[in-house]
Amino acid sequence: MYATVRRYEGVTDPREAGRRVNEGFVPIINAVPGIVAYYWVDAGNGVMVSTSVFESRDGAEESNKKAADWVIENLASLLPNPPQITAGEVVAYRAK
Repeated sequence: MYATVRRYEGVTDPREAGRRVNEGFVPIINAVPGIVAYYWVDAGNGVMVSTSVFESRDGAEESNKKAADWVIENLASLLPNPPQITAGEVVAYRAK
């Protein structure tokens, strides 16, 4: 498995960002082959974090491209700063 974590700081309206992600981006990422999980988290103080997990690096990379395009078109006004991105192979996990 392969995971990508994006940390957004300075989010101007976390509630609206969450609504847009849920309604607009979640359906897009759900269509990417190999999706295992996706989370959009309000960490407070204008910080939001997305975590996506895929069966392979290929799916994660496709998701990263779709996310970058979607954010520019749909969230740029709410996310004034570029995200800090961390990605890599999942080496340990627990699933229910």
